[in-house]
Amino acid sequence: MVGQKMDIDEQIEEYIASQPEPKRSDMRALHQLTLQVLPGCKLWFTDGKNSDGKIVANPNIGYGSYTIRYADRTTKEFFQIGLSANKTGISVYVLGIEDKTYLAKAFGETIGKASVTGYCIRFKAVKDINTDVLQAAIKYGVESRDNK
Repeated sequence: MVGQKMDIDEQIEEYIASQPEPKRSDMRALHQLTLQVLPGCKLWFTDGKNSDGKIVANPNIGYGSYTIRYADRTTKEFFQIGLSANKTGISVYVLGIEDKTYLAKAFGETIGKASVTGYCIRFKAVKDINTDVLQAAIKYGVESRDNK
C-alpha cells in the first residue's frame, strides 16, 4: 500500500497478522471478543511511535472513546480499552477507571493466570484466563466512564 494510508481495520489486521502463533490467534480472538462486548465502538490503532518515528511503546488496538481532562483544563480523546501484544504475552488495558485498585480487587482473584494492576490485565495466553471475567472487566471499564 505504498503511497496510500491504510484504514484502521487494515492496520489492525496487519498488526494481528504480524504476531507469531499462537499469539496471533489469541489476539484475533480477543479482538472479536472486545467487538462483541462493545459493538459499534470507535476503533483506534496506535503504532507505538512518537512524532520522530521512534518506537516508544508497544502498538495498541483501541476500542471506545473517552475524554481525558488535564489539570490545565485541556482535553484529549483516547480509547477506553486497549489490546497489545508484548514480549511475554498480551496486555488488555482498561483506561479511565478512577479507583486504581478496583480491577485487581474485583477481577484479580477470578481471572486466572494474569497480572492485574490499576489499568492493565497481562497474561501469557488466552487459555490461561477466564474470558468471561475479562469481558466483565471490559464492560465495567466502559460503563464506569459512561456514567461520568
